[in-house]
Amino acid sequence: MTESVVAEPIVRKRDAERTRAELLAVATEAFAESGYAGTRVDEIAERTQTTKRMIYYYFGGKEQLYLAVLENAYRGIRETEQAIHAGDLPPVEALRQIAELTYDHHRNHTDFIRLVSIENIHHGEFIKRLEGLRTLNQPAVDVLEVVLERGRSEGSLRADVDALDVHLLISSYCFFQVANQHTFGYLFDRDLLAEERREHLRSMIGDVVVAWMTASTVPVAVGAAKPAK
Repeated sequence: MTESVVAEPIVRKRDAERTRAELLAVATEAFAESGYAGTRVDEIAERTQTTKRMIYYYFGGKEQLYLAVLENAYRGIRETEQAIHAGDLPPVEALRQIAELTYDHHRNHTDFIRLVSIENIHHGEFIKRLEGLRTLNQPAVDVLEVVLERGRSEGSLRADVDALDVHLLISSYCFFQVANQHTFGYLFDRDLLAEERREHLRSMIGDVVVAWMTASTVPVAVGAAKPAK
């Protein structure tokens, strides 16, 4: 009898967590397709075969649901980065893995890219209401800072580039692959998401980051004579 009483709340909790996760997944697809203004809660309820009232029960309203979608989307990439255990790898290898893993995540989560694009179109109107998102995203820079510090200490990485610069470079490249796939594809007749080019484009960002971070910081003057071999 006691076991039954204890088990029932646990089952209800798991059911609630599963329902909330399912609603969040469908809402992510809907908002990524149509943006905040173009998405109706009724449509999400229909897709999930539930009711508008149920969605409001779990999230409170359309705005709260959208904010939950945004936060969850950013949480996904941050959790992926943490899974690398970069501290266990040599600095150069850790940098490559972070860059290539970010490429994989962005390519595999196109809804994330669309959501970020929509937010930027609207000048970050909603993301600014998520005060905790800066804290959630800080580990992205912290992980890189730990790697860079170890690399500087052992002399394998240059010391004049900060972690945010590296994060900017990686994010820009990986974001472009998805966000600009249609315009780039039309203008240059190349499918950035073609499976046969995946490994090439994946390794490219790893090569770029590693080459940049291991390059000499001494500038070479234009037209300077090359040293004799």
